[in-house]
Amino acid sequence: MRLSLLLPILLIATPAAAQDHASAEDSAAVLKTIDAMFAALTAKDEAGILAVTDPAGKATGTTGTDAGEHRISHIDWAGFAKRLAAIQGVPVERNIDPHVHVDGDIAMVWTPYVFTLDGKFSHCGTNHFDLVRKDGAWKILNVTWTQRKTGCPGQ
Repeated sequence: MRLSLLLPILLIATPAAAQDHASAEDSAAVLKTIDAMFAALTAKDEAGILAVTDPAGKATGTTGTDAGEHRISHIDWAGFAKRLAAIQGVPVERNIDPHVHVDGDIAMVWTPYVFTLDGKFSHCGTNHFDLVRKDGAWKILNVTWTQRKTGCPGQ
């Protein structure tokens, strides 16, 4: 009787436990794709952004205000890439302690980040990336992030 009660729990828990860790090779490849996106962001390189993203995906940002309001914005990758030229200054985004999870051809990265413009602090938050492996290459399907100016690493 106890085994029949325990077996469903083990079957549910086992897949999640198996997904907790990515191989070093997969983790490096996933992070290399994200680093390429950040390099394209810094260079304001529209083609570079489009090269590492899946056109079916999007970028979603959430921001809060001092008044407690929260805004959510969505944009497809083509629109996101076109906006790069309008950024005033040199944007640099840096992930801090990314956690990578991979299962087959899907990956997820959760990480705090810091964003600077011309070397000066702009904001921080948390990034959540969803990636898919297509034809052997990792592509960023979606990124969702929070954005704030307080409680940031290094402040």
